[in-house]
Amino acid sequence: MILLFDIGNTHTHLGLADGKRVFKQTDISTLTWFGGGAAALVKKFAGKNKITGAILCSVVPRATPLVKKFVRAAWKVNVLELNPTTIRGVGIDYPKPNSIGPDRLANAVAAKNSFGAPVVVVDFGTAVTFDVVNAKGNYVGGIIAPGLAAMTDYLHERTALLPRIKIREINSAIGKSTEHAMLVGAVHGYRGLVRELIGELKRELKIKKLPVVATGGYAKLIAAKLPEISAVAPDLTLEGLRLVWQAHSAGR
Repeated sequence: MILLFDIGNTHTHLGLADGKRVFKQTDISTLTWFGGGAAALVKKFAGKNKITGAILCSVVPRATPLVKKFVRAAWKVNVLELNPTTIRGVGIDYPKPNSIGPDRLANAVAAKNSFGAPVVVVDFGTAVTFDVVNAKGNYVGGIIAPGLAAMTDYLHERTALLPRIKIREINSAIGKSTEHAMLVGAVHGYRGLVRELIGELKRELKIKKLPVVATGGYAKLIAAKLPEISAVAPDLTLEGLRLVWQAHSAGR
């Protein structure tokens, strides 16, 4: 079994995979890598499965060596770090490859594997990122926008009267309370942002049909009334990590 680590700013997404699929996943707080609690959580997650390797992608550089050290000590296995040098499954046509978030590369690998090229990934995380694989199968760049929670939390923190809200579906476009008005702006407004950006990508790529894969915390909510999104794939990043590991194992 292979351990998968997608180390994000807030959460570390853990996955357990075999040669065919990711069959188990959970989240732990990334802060636990610094407080000493992560080891027990990961060992509990792995259970009695025989771990034969691990692969990680990380946007938290301070956590990366801690994860590698822990895995090597716990299971005596190789730990592969996904980066522009180790990536398999997509090419990179980007001025500064090392500046690309490795989780975005993992998403691109998984999306291309499932939908071919061109394809776009929209990841609804702390930030909302769009990642583009062109018709040649190369990662060519993307878009970064503020995340839904970041946007609504900012309104709450910077104003005296706007509350912190829980993001959820809202049917009316006219808010009948402060909370409802904020939800309209967040949910309907965000769908408008995503729709417009997908349209711009189609125009720039000069194509009419463009597969769009959504992942991340609010993917299901936003995609529900957004026909431009082709599929929702909650485990996309972990699947990308699995595919890269498999490619390395096969010597590709």
